[in-house]
Amino acid sequence: MPEDDLRGLISEAYKIEGISPPECRSIFLDWALEPRETGEMRAAAIRLVEQYEPIWPEHPMTGILREAMIELTFPPLRRGGRKTRT
Repeated sequence: MPEDDLRGLISEAYKIEGISPPECRSIFLDWALEPRETGEMRAAAIRLVEQYEPIWPEHPMTGILREAMIELTFPPLRRGGRKTRT
């Protein structure tokens, strides 16, 4: 079992015949809640894609892991009080 999937959640998802994308997303979220260093989840997802994508390129879990590889950026939150017109 890979170090990035200690409980085997991802590897088991690949073994479930006919698994749907929503089921894969649920399993992924359970996997994502495992304690990790900051930023390590994205790196772990990259390693898992590298491991599983050559074998199962069209599997729904591969798509979910690919989504996790994308580094999301959010605009800065607006700070301060309410703006008033003058």
